Amino acid sequence: MKAVVCDAYGPPDSVLHLKDVDKPVPGSDQVLIKVHAASVNISDYYTITSMSRLFGGGMSRPKDPRIGGDVAGVVESVGSNVSRFHPGDEVFGQARGAFAEYVAWREVRLAIKPANISFEEAAAVPVAALTALQCLRDKGKVQTGQEVLVNGASGGVGTFVVQIAKSFGAQVTGVCSTRNVDQARSIGAYRVIDYTKEDFTKEGRGYHLICDIAGNRSMSAYKGALKPGGT
Repeated sequence: MKAVVCDAYGPPDSVLHLKDVDKPVPGSDQVLIKVHAASVNISDYYTITSMSRLFGGGMSRPKDPRIGGDVAGVVESVGSNVSRFHPGDEVFGQARGAFAEYVAWREVRLAIKPANISFEEAAAVPVAALTALQCLRDKGKVQTGQEVLVNGASGGVGTFVVQIAKSFGAQVTGVCSTRNVDQARSIGAYRVIDYTKEDFTKEGRGYHLICDIAGNRSMSAYKGALKPGGT
């Protein structure tokens, strides 16, 4: 089968290659997926540019040459211990090596694809949406009626933060560039700040929770934009 691999660190156009590799065989707790779509995440950038060294990814070259962590496709076969999926099921989730014709990964990292979304839409969900969910529900403990600010509301994680925060009943303020103001409003932000015109850390308005994706302010600036006891 064909797969995109990264066997050295450097610019993507120099180190990414389409190669013939062996088709994976699913382990006992794995699902073999015929890939229909995959999406790009910051972790792929880390692997390609050597930042993965910081996370045990190999010093001189990537320890694992497979690229891609988000996948959507159709189950071709399952391991002996897999009980949730069957051949023919449409699934999506996280799977290392998704930039390939087939990928085998653990059952617990996958879910049935909703029928009302495409493979491409489903493949854009796993890493970005789970990051947003963990931020809001698990770390931020967001509550109905709270004021939530999303710094970076137009990116992959940010667009999910806006929508998930709204679904929890929060009042969402999105921070983004001029060209993305309308998009932020369309997905649920009741206030949108264009960072090219305003600085949310200086507006004198406090928030219960700030979800910072851009990382472009000091910690003291963020603290100054929080309500007492804010996160």
